[in-house]
Amino acid sequence: MQLQFFPSHRMAWYMARTFLVRSFAVLAMLTVVLMTLDLLGESGYVLAHPGNGEAELWRYAGLRVPQIIATFLPFSVLLGTLITLATMNQHSEIISMKAAGLSAHQILAPLMLAAAGIAVISFSFNERIVTRASATLDAWEAVDYGEIPHDSGVKTNVWVREGNNLITAAIIAGHGNGVVLRRVEIFNRVNNQLVNIVRAARGHYDPQAKNWILEEAQLFDVNRGTSRDLGTIHAGDGIRPDQFTLAKVDPDGLTFVTLREAIGDLRDAGRPTASLEASLWHKISKPLSSLLMPLLGSVAAFGLARSGQLFIRAVIGMALGFTYFVADNFALAMGNLGAYPPFLAAWAPFLLFFLLGEAVLIRTEE
Repeated sequence: MQLQFFPSHRMAWYMARTFLVRSFAVLAMLTVVLMTLDLLGESGYVLAHPGNGEAELWRYAGLRVPQIIATFLPFSVLLGTLITLATMNQHSEIISMKAAGLSAHQILAPLMLAAAGIAVISFSFNERIVTRASATLDAWEAVDYGEIPHDSGVKTNVWVREGNNLITAAIIAGHGNGVVLRRVEIFNRVNNQLVNIVRAARGHYDPQAKNWILEEAQLFDVNRGTSRDLGTIHAGDGIRPDQFTLAKVDPDGLTFVTLREAIGDLRDAGRPTASLEASLWHKISKPLSSLLMPLLGSVAAFGLARSGQLFIRAVIGMALGFTYFVADNFALAMGNLGAYPPFLAAWAPFLLFFLLGEAVLIRTEE
């Protein structure tokens, strides 16, 4: 029996079901509380745009909830693990399992298998829902919760330099020569002093003239303080479309495959990609962090409940889990700064805490 991870299928199903129910119950509670607090702080900005009402508040909540779920799912798995194992320990269920001949790893095996399923669901959820919601929400915030173009490849708030002048676009959609700009602003400078500002509602690339056609353009003279309509004009000579599409790559708004393609494009253009590569690997290591939580929270499962140490063990398990999240965010930040190699930034905390959890489990129980 010691060589079987699931000696009793009924016991394994009971533990996995209890663990899943409590983990998702904690996730639901955290999502409701955090979404309520977030909506209280952001509802004023959403309703400030003319014409926005209750429907826009529900739309904001629908875009924000997937981000909250993706962020706090590993926390929920950690708390679900602690609640499940601490309760079973208090009711002497863990003692009964060990008395039946189950080892610590066999007791945790159903939870690890369930956590692996959560990791797969988390990765699919991030790829299919969270990335789209993040890209749409960023684009919506860029236009102050107004009208945005319906495009899955939208980018927001990109700056491009043309000689001494600066060009910014609030929204960039499309690829190649089909790139479309919204809310374009050109800051014309002479001797590093701002002379005038050209604002246009829309813009698209003219491949023949190799410049940009701006529609509904207006010119604001900084010195005189006056503005006048220009209609449709040509501007931005020599600025390529990829300077807008590659200038800002948001890893949170791109799927794994799309982000890998964007990294390849940036690498071909001679741009630095270390921070994006760390985010690329983190798209895999972050969902897999759910697999660590039963191992890190297993401290709460073992030891006699009547000894008065159950609460301390639960606190230790929670401290181990939260320390992992701190280390993970720190390593990713170091990867974004270029201090850590991308692969190390994404995977070092996971491997370190996996070995730490195994060492604690083997040292104390096996």
